[in-house]
Amino acid sequence: MAKTLQARTGGTGLKRAARMLAAALLVMSVAACAATFRNHGYVPTEAELAQIEVGKDTQDTVAEKVGRPTAAGLLNDEGWFYVQSRYRFFGPREPQEIDRQVLAITFSPAGTVQNIERFGLEQGQVVAISRRVTESNIKGIGLINQLFSNFGRVGADTLLQ
Repeated sequence: MAKTLQARTGGTGLKRAARMLAAALLVMSVAACAATFRNHGYVPTEAELAQIEVGKDTQDTVAEKVGRPTAAGLLNDEGWFYVQSRYRFFGPREPQEIDRQVLAITFSPAGTVQNIERFGLEQGQVVAISRRVTESNIKGIGLINQLFSNFGRVGADTLLQ
């Protein structure tokens, strides 16, 4: 009788261990598929931007107050661009960008802050979130505008030369 009791308890002990192992594997597999989020880049907060005075601060004072950006103007040093993205990672799927903010600080030719704009990414479209401007004209001409502005300037005499 003692032997049959040991066989019974030993068998239920293995079943219990197998159930615990299966439950642990299930919990780990569900946890592995949980979404994780990562932030990349840096954008100053509104409190930090409140320290910057449009028309007074220069590139050096902006660098002291909020730090230097990772990107600046491509053709000239008229603008600083701070970019921050938030990505969602879910299991084996490709990471998905769920939020992006771009802060653009443009400088006048004299070197003072001319404009501060914040852009977001909503449904694949760039959307202006906030803007502080001293002048109504924003510097910079787009590529398409530059291309189309040259169409009327070509004459037949320049083609024959």
